[in-house]
Order: sequence, then C-alpha cells, then structure tokens
Amino acid sequence: MNFNNIRIVLIHTTHPGNIGAVARAMKNMCLSRLYLVNPREFPSSEATARASGADDVLANAVVCDSLDQALEGCATVYGTSARLRTIRWPQSDPRQAAEQVAVESEQSQVAILFGREHSGLTNEELERCHYLLNIPANSEYSSLNIAAACQVVCYELMMASSLSGGETSQEPEDELATADEVEGFHQHLEETLIKLEYLDPENPRQLTRRLRRLYHKARLEKMEINILRGILKATQKWIGKCSG
Repeated sequence: MNFNNIRIVLIHTTHPGNIGAVARAMKNMCLSRLYLVNPREFPSSEATARASGADDVLANAVVCDSLDQALEGCATVYGTSARLRTIRWPQSDPRQAAEQVAVESEQSQVAILFGREHSGLTNEELERCHYLLNIPANSEYSSLNIAAACQVVCYELMMASSLSGGETSQEPEDELATADEVEGFHQHLEETLIKLEYLDPENPRQLTRRLRRLYHKARLEKMEINILRGILKATQKWIGKCSG
C-alpha cells in the first residue's frame, strides 16, 4: 500500500474541530494527505487544538473550491455513505475497501470522501464514486461522527498495509482513467445523447445515473476512455453532416 497515494477528502465540513479530529485520526494511522472542499472555517485554532499534534497534516491540507479539484488525478473514488435510494451502487465495508485500496494505491491515486456532518454526501457526489463505503453499525443508531468514521477507515487501511507486509497480492491493472478524465467522458456522452435526441435534458430520469454506474463498474482505462471519446466525436460529426 502506498499511503502517499491516498487522499482523505472532507466536503463542506461545518465544525473546524472535526477537521482537527480527522487530522489526528489520519496521523495515528500513517495517512497525511487531507483535502478540504469548501470548509466553513479553516484554518482554525479549534482545528489545531483537536488535532493534538497532527499539525503537519493540517498545515499541508489542500483547500479546494470544488469536488472536481479535490479528485483531480484520482483513478478510484470511495464515498462513505448509505446506498443510493433508487439505484444500487457497488458497496464495500471498510475492511473490503482497505484490501482494494492496498492494490489500487500502488498504481494510482485513491480518494475517500466524507460528506457533511448533518447530511453526508449528495446523490451527485455519490455518482462520482466507484464504490460506496458502509461502516456496519447498530441499525437503531447508525450515525457516526465524521472523525470516528474516518478513524475506522484509516485503521482498516493501516491493518491492510500491515497484513500485506507492504506488498500487494494482486497484479496492478493497466493504467486507469482518472476521475476528471471519466467526468469529461460522461459530459461528452450526455452531450452526444442529447444531440441524438435519445436523452431529454429536461427529463433525464435515471438514465445518466445508470450510465455512470455502468461505466464505473467497467473501471475504464485511459486508452478505453480515448476510444470511447473518439466514437462520440465521430458520432457528433455524423450528426452534423446529417443535420446540414
């Protein structure tokens, strides 16, 4: 496992103390790359106090204006949340996820998303994830503090690294497309489907979400993205000729 290739991403964190507590949880487990998407307050003395010595993690935290910026260069994205209500998304628990990350981080950047304290990740943010990461908990009281949830995930990453002895048991895949490359493809695909009059932008229903799930399952490689976008480009060119 390559810890330097693992990002912990906090989205719209309301309480700065939670940022500090997450930094402490990360440093406990040898993680250091913290990304903050539009935090309400940062830097903060409260965050520093709650970090309890993990000042280097806070000092090196990357503050981003958007999720796109936080995910730039990442090939695999995990979202800590419940499943989508209408469409099932591939899911794993922290132990399963850690085993996967142990392999994936050897080759590429991995992001693990944590949402807002009061509402978690939005459906649009979950759609950017390859996997949803669920922490098994009491069904009658399953709400975890963000720092506690991060500690569980970071602990499993540390254990997966220790059990593998620093080596992975699987061969790495060919170079995967990054999150920003995949997002560019989805935008290109949606634009093409609208031009084909297959997709009604005013009433997309679940089509775009199902297509995202389909291509996330495929774990597209860079070359495959290039092929698919080449097909879309040729399709748009053909549409232009027909309409002309």
